Amino acid sequence: MRSTGSGLTLQQRIDARSVRTTKLFGSAQVQRFLDAARALITQRGSTDFTMHEVVDEAGQSLRSFYLLFDGKHELLLALYEEAIAKVAGQIREATGNDADPLNKLRTAVELLFEFCRPDPGAHRPLFTEFAPQLLMSDPIEIQVAHASLFELLADLVGAADVAGYLRAGTRPRRLAAMTLQTVMFVAQGARSDDGAHPITAAEVWNLCAFGALSTGVRR
Repeated sequence: MRSTGSGLTLQQRIDARSVRTTKLFGSAQVQRFLDAARALITQRGSTDFTMHEVVDEAGQSLRSFYLLFDGKHELLLALYEEAIAKVAGQIREATGNDADPLNKLRTAVELLFEFCRPDPGAHRPLFTEFAPQLLMSDPIEIQVAHASLFELLADLVGAADVAGYLRAGTRPRRLAAMTLQTVMFVAQGARSDDGAHPITAAEVWNLCAFGALSTGVRR
């Protein structure tokens, strides 16, 4: 499975990735490699493993691995996309029964923060190790990987806009993109300056929803 070309537009890359991912997760042999890599990540609490270890864990051959994946990066990318889709599903389920669009948006932002912040007891290296590396090496690739989560957040921001919660002239999809990036970035270093009082999900929501200026301040 070859990665999509960098010459494509963002939407073309998202569409191509969607087709590729559907085919990828539909293969039993691919699933064995994903399960093996996931098991190694769980055992070690990190993404520090070799392809030989994945192949041994899966009971497959190295040749069969490279017929399906370009290498470790694409394997981790597939696992990350799977994890993102699962997070999006959990957030959708958690917000499904709330009638207030603003409450739904707040729940989504706070849950996303909790999913992405480093947690020694949770062992989420795909979020704490792989995602920051991907953000630095290929910002467009991570936008493609986040497509399902972005669309969910865009829907929630759009609903809040329709309900009259957003300022006039706000562009909901752009606000959703900035909110997604802000929450995930802040979560990676979720601690205060002195390290004693970690940044909380509620603080991140207040920043995203209300900013830092006092009521009535104009610029």
